[in-house]
Amino acid sequence: MMWKTHGLLGCVALLAGGCASAAPPFDTLPDSQVTAFRLQNYEPPQQQTAPAAGQPAATGAVPGIPPEIMQWVQQGAQGLQQFIPPGIQLPPNLLPGAAQTAPAPAAQPVVEQVPRFPNRPDGFRILSQTQVIDENLKEELADILGDDSNFDNEHSNCMYAELGIAFTSGANPQANEVLISFSCNQVAAAGGFAWPHPSVGMTKDTAGEMAQLANRLFPPGT
Repeated sequence: MMWKTHGLLGCVALLAGGCASAAPPFDTLPDSQVTAFRLQNYEPPQQQTAPAAGQPAATGAVPGIPPEIMQWVQQGAQGLQQFIPPGIQLPPNLLPGAAQTAPAPAAQPVVEQVPRFPNRPDGFRILSQTQVIDENLKEELADILGDDSNFDNEHSNCMYAELGIAFTSGANPQANEVLISFSCNQVAAAGGFAWPHPSVGMTKDTAGEMAQLANRLFPPGT
């Protein structure tokens, strides 16, 4: 049992970092101010909202919506139905409960200034946001995003982000910003730091854990 005692003392000695081994900057996330953003992952250009003359839309496709997003939606959106892009008209009974859900209004061309994440013209439209106060949620985010074993090379070559995370520590006033795309199964550094891991694709377990966290951050129906 002596080795367990030494291990415990080692953890106590670390205090600030605990026994966590999250890669920077995610090692600072539990003690940071954290904001989560629900994002609109794609805004179809106005000229792509209808198929070209004589070119009918593919079966099950929605004009102007990339195939990666439609495939994700048709697979049940990995339990993240509140993250389905606004404006997608789903066929009846495509998703559980779809028959009881009113169809989303058609997407309108973006002409007004809207909040975006990251805060730049090519950022994703912010649909809602929430401050992450729960210490357990912060720890879980740090554990997932800070461990390189949670990522592999299995991902689509796109970035249509449904979730954004920004965290700021007292020592560094510049926000570290992360984009998370469930439809592309990919994570990316959006600002403030360089992605610390060799891979950006979420493993199957990581995608499931991140989906559960997303549902806790933005409960369905909110």
